[in-house]
Order: sequence, then structure tokens, then C-alpha cells
Amino acid sequence: MYGEKLIDLRYAKKLKQYEVAKILDIYKGVYNQYETEYVIIPIKHLNTLCNYFNTSLDYIFDFTKTKKYRNYKLEIDKKISGQRLKELRNKNKLTQTEFATILKVSRTTIAEYERGTNIIATPFLYTICIKYKISADYLLGKIDKQVKLKINATKKKY
Repeated sequence: MYGEKLIDLRYAKKLKQYEVAKILDIYKGVYNQYETEYVIIPIKHLNTLCNYFNTSLDYIFDFTKTKKYRNYKLEIDKKISGQRLKELRNKNKLTQTEFATILKVSRTTIAEYERGTNIIATPFLYTICIKYKISADYLLGKIDKQVKLKINATKKKY
């Protein structure tokens, strides 16, 4: 999903794992687990790394070859993300309960995402992007225009 890209980006900057861990204010062992995908990286850490490496989430997820979009915002906007998730759900004529079933989460979790109370968790964000071919950066409010992605449906699902 993202481990290989994180390794490639770290190597390109000639950084050691402990140096990247320091950027995230975490232990090196935890960061190692992110690169190996033994532990799923929280979206806030993924966003920090995207900003540090000057890349988009879509690039890290290997949804696009474009490293960074124009007018790229550094912060995730939970309110915009919630609105866009709700629009996506409504466009696909799904109730919160049906959407929650697809993602294998509770309806309450979907409601919290849509209200902008919580940021969409990494595995659910990835699954939504794969299933609906939607940009992670767009969905999280980091870019304003939807980008057409050619996402391979055989990508790893979480």
C-alpha cells in the first residue's frame, strides 16, 4: 500500500529510519513497522510525511505517478472531508449503514467521518479510494478538484 513508497522517499533523501521517526516524534521501531506495513500508519503521520517529502497521498498510495498536485494544501480538512464523503455516499445511493457495512465499520464511525468529527482512518481511506476511484487528497480536502485516477482494482485492500 505505502511501505515501498516510504522507503523509496527516505532513500532519495538519504535518511535513516530513526531520522524519519524523529520527524514524526515516534520511536524508530514504530516507524519501521509503518514501512513494513506491520502496523498501519495513522493518516496524521502519513500527512506529515507527505508534507515533508513534498508528495501527495495519492502518490504514496501509488494511485498516481504525479508526485504533487497544484494548489496542494498541507492540512487535512475534516469538515470538507466529511462533506465529500457524504457526497460520495449519496452519489452511490448508499445509506450510512450500507456504507458502513461495505467498509466493515459501525454506522457511528461513518457518521463521525461525515460530521468532520474524525479524520478517515488510513485503511478505510485506502479502501474507499480503491472502490470508488477517488483521490485521497481530494477526499481529505487537500486539493479542490477531483482527479481521475486509474486505480488498479487488484491493489491490496485493508
